[in-house]
Amino acid sequence: MKWSELFTSSIGKKLVMAFTGIFLILFLIVHVGINACIFADVFDPTDNGEIFNRAAHFMAATIVIRIAEVGLFAGIILHIVQGYMLSAQNQSRRGKGYAVAMGNKGSKWYSRSMGLLGTLILMFLILHVSQFWWDSRIAHNLEPAAYDASQHDLFARMIEVFQNPVMVVLYIIACISLAYHLMHGFQSSFRTIGVHNNKYLKMIKGIGYGFAIIVPIIFALMPIACYFGWVAID
Repeated sequence: MKWSELFTSSIGKKLVMAFTGIFLILFLIVHVGINACIFADVFDPTDNGEIFNRAAHFMAATIVIRIAEVGLFAGIILHIVQGYMLSAQNQSRRGKGYAVAMGNKGSKWYSRSMGLLGTLILMFLILHVSQFWWDSRIAHNLEPAAYDASQHDLFARMIEVFQNPVMVVLYIIACISLAYHLMHGFQSSFRTIGVHNNKYLKMIKGIGYGFAIIVPIIFALMPIACYFGWVAID
C-alpha cells in the first residue's frame, strides 16, 4: 500500500482510524490518571488540589510531553477527519438502506452511530479545551496555586466550572457518548490492525468493555464530585 492510499483507500482510512484510535486510548489512560488525582482531596481535605495541580504542572512543563501534545492534536484531527470520511463513504454505499431494518440483529446501535457519538465528543472537546487547556497553556489567565506561584490553580478552576449544573450535565452526556464510542471503537481498532484470533479477540472485547465503562465513569465522577462538594478548597 502506498502512503497516499492511507488517506484515500477504504482500507487505508480504517488503518488510520485504528492507529489513531489506539493512540487516543493511551492518552485517555494518562488523562484519567492525572484527573483522578483530584480525589486525593477526599482522603486528605488539607490537600486542596495540590497533588492534582502538581501532576497537571508536570504535564505542562515537561518538554517531551509538550511535543507529544502536538502529536495528540494531530491524532485527534486525523481521527475526526477520517471518521467523517468513512461515515460519508459508508452512507453512500448503503444508498437507500435495507428493505428490512436489521436493527440490533445486524449490529449494535452504537456501532452504527459512531459518527453521531464522535460529533458529540468533538463538541465536548472544543468546550473542554476552551475551559481548561486554553486558559492554562495559552491565555495564562488562571490564578497561581497557593503553594507555588509558578503553577496554575487548575483545581480551583475545575471547582469553579463545575458549580454550574448545566456544565455538569454536559460533561456527563459527553462521558456517556465516550463510553458507547469506546465500546465499538476499542475492539474495532484491534480487529483492523489484524487481531483475528478468537482467543485474543474475546480478551480484547472484555478489556474494551471494561475500559469503556470504567474510564468514562471516573471522568463523570469528577464534575459530580466538584458540584456536590466532595472535593473542595478549604
